[in-house]
Amino acid sequence: MLPSLFISHGSPMLALEPGASGPALARLAAELPRPKAIVIVSAHWESHELLVSSHPRPETWHDFGGFPRALFEVQYPAPGNPPFAAEVAQMLNANDLSARLDPQRPFDHGVWVPLSLMYPQADIAVVQVSLPSRGGPALQTRVGRALASLREQAVLLIGSGSITHNLRELDWHAGPESIEPWALEFRDWMIDKLAADDETALHDYRQQAPHAVRSHPSDEHLLPLYFARGAGGELNVAHQGFTMGALGMDIYRFG
Repeated sequence: MLPSLFISHGSPMLALEPGASGPALARLAAELPRPKAIVIVSAHWESHELLVSSHPRPETWHDFGGFPRALFEVQYPAPGNPPFAAEVAQMLNANDLSARLDPQRPFDHGVWVPLSLMYPQADIAVVQVSLPSRGGPALQTRVGRALASLREQAVLLIGSGSITHNLRELDWHAGPESIEPWALEFRDWMIDKLAADDETALHDYRQQAPHAVRSHPSDEHLLPLYFARGAGGELNVAHQGFTMGALGMDIYRFG
């Protein structure tokens, strides 16, 4: 059975400058059985309702600005899988999670940046599930649990976000050894509660975790973690690190 994963996808420049995360993602992919398909929740597809991408050939969307031209030339031509997307939507609906198909959705960088480092051949079908962020952690836990059985069918479930994400407090010149204490304290609290399987504290992280609002002024980049946790089992920390002082780059396996 495949685990579920939470991946901190960092800056879009990770695709060109993978740092320590690139080798960690490549090693992780090499350790796992080859997936038949990938289902991914990205921080960059916020929605009001629950949507499932069903385009047969999603485009690579460069959903950002201000980066080098080379980054805009990166393509990730992985296929979609409309029949499988319909299965995913059906599973969600069967678990009282109203979902419908979106036949237009392209791959945002929360999808193609980490996958380009894990599966650079882009030959595994990818289906994206949207993030109704107003539903908070509890909803993402339910979505993960509704799709958890896909792991037994060699489907890799991924939440793509960031363990900390406050772009206003980043130091773009800081090296990997430079870590803001508040970001580290928040990250360590999250790992402690994940390891203890303390769902009550995790769902209430904005009130209970140290520096929660500073680490996540809005929580769309943390919510994919709850999808991965809901879909998986016991925590295994696959990679830890920070870039730019406060941008967490952790990767977690569940199960």
